[in-house]
Amino acid sequence: MRGSDTMSDSGAALPWQVIRQDDTGNRYRVGRYATQAEAQRVADGLDDRRHQQVYRVERVGQASRP
Repeated sequence: MRGSDTMSDSGAALPWQVIRQDDTGNRYRVGRYATQAEAQRVADGLDDRRHQQVYRVERVGQASRP
């Protein structure tokens, strides 16, 4: 059985995600990626925009850290 936390609709494993956290603590998934490096590149590019949001790379299913 295919787990929804580790597979995309196409069947490829996407275990890394970029999470956006705004200044009020709300969290939103931006996207899921095959590698941590790919997810980090996306997060770094979004961080360069100098908004008040924070972008974090997490493994799918990983508990968020304060």
